[in-house]
Amino acid sequence: MRRLRNTKIVATLGPASNDYETIRALHEAGADVFRLNMSHGSHDEIRERHRIIRQIERDLDSPIAILADLQGPKLRVGAFRNGSEELEVGQRFRLDLDEAEGDATRVTLPHQEIFDVLEPGQKLLVNDGKIRLKVVECGPDHADCEVTTGGTISNRKGVNVPDAVLNLAALSEKDRDDLEFVCQLGVDWLALSVVQRPEDVQEARSLAGGRAAILSKIEKPAAVKSFDAILEASDGIMVARGDLGVELPVHAVPPIQKSLVRKCRNAAKPVIVATQMLESMIESPMPTRAEVSDVAAAIYEGTDAVMLSAESAAGSFPVEAVKTMDSVAKSVEDDPLYREIIEASRRVVRGTVADGIVAAAREIAETTDIKVICCFTESGTTALRVARERPRVPIIAMTSKRGTARRLALSWGCNTVMTGELERFKQAVVNAARAARVGGYATEQDQIVVTAGVPFNQEGTTNILRVAPCQERLIYATDPG
Repeated sequence: MRRLRNTKIVATLGPASNDYETIRALHEAGADVFRLNMSHGSHDEIRERHRIIRQIERDLDSPIAILADLQGPKLRVGAFRNGSEELEVGQRFRLDLDEAEGDATRVTLPHQEIFDVLEPGQKLLVNDGKIRLKVVECGPDHADCEVTTGGTISNRKGVNVPDAVLNLAALSEKDRDDLEFVCQLGVDWLALSVVQRPEDVQEARSLAGGRAAILSKIEKPAAVKSFDAILEASDGIMVARGDLGVELPVHAVPPIQKSLVRKCRNAAKPVIVATQMLESMIESPMPTRAEVSDVAAAIYEGTDAVMLSAESAAGSFPVEAVKTMDSVAKSVEDDPLYREIIEASRRVVRGTVADGIVAAAREIAETTDIKVICCFTESGTTALRVARERPRVPIIAMTSKRGTARRLALSWGCNTVMTGELERFKQAVVNAARAARVGGYATEQDQIVVTAGVPFNQEGTTNILRVAPCQERLIYATDPG
């Protein structure tokens, strides 16, 4: 299904988008990737959503990526005798390992790994930062704190520790069970929560065993500090701005977002900008102007994808939310300023022959009357390199591997077409010309650029660039291969 935009849309599925008709409507409205949130829903519910997506993929002959988002370890306070208590600014409040029910002076925090790293002066955030505590004195089993932002504290609210790197595995036992379940089910991307270090990514990669690509969610200050190493270890990135905005000053998040998006593009790895993008559309059929500007800003930055969370999973207007994102993306990409920004931020990559091939393909396409760049790719790496160039013409990624076609549904500008295994370059050019004509990218009077690798059907062999006519008779008459 050809999109008239390059930026991709990720839609989270949930109670509001749980049946064939709604999920198909979301895809037809513009959703390229469906997110399965493992924090909500049983394995049976996840399995049924997966089945429906794959059925729609077959019905529409349109590769769809499925992203399974692992919950990650959750740090929470214990329960209160009265269910909740009011904390006043300036009062003392203790967190400890005592399992007794809490009161107005203390509550259990059943996480030894937090007490292991706490130091006086560090901050603790409760309930998404609505309550803020400053550590005054601490030991191996307690932390005496001063309340700096008061409010109601209640049973099992989440705790954030922004000033320290916790000796905490990124994968809980639930995550390990969920990871194996979704890998056996057949998802394309695994999103890791609470990533702090590259070792967290490597652990998940080892467990996945090549069955899914690994996407790291950047939601902690430690991940921002170690971002270059995390990016190198990952296949993709999600900028999870909601959690970042809890653990960091909110005014720090926009420049961090810009920096991370730029680094991902330079590395030719897809990046998603996520969280609260069209939050008001959970209850309203129309977004706010500020939300539209937020989505547009991410697209101007060159993000590969923008994401809907509760808007499509639990909101009253899931299809309208996707249509809104689709319209914003088309409007931004039609703006001449968008091209100026994208091209001004392009970095020349001098590395491999493949890097040179895709850079040349983009330049030829933009300086001559070329309608589309067709790249043959086994692993998807060549298509990602072409996407990094952000060419002005469409990209057709041609692959014989269904998994590669699905994963590329997350990447900027990649329109995937399945093709059989090839033996001769002339056959590749003919297939590319047919795909360009059938998809409406070009006519028989047009020319296309084709990139491929010889020998065929091997990863990492991109070494040929060919400007070819779309008319098959001319291909056979002029192509030497």
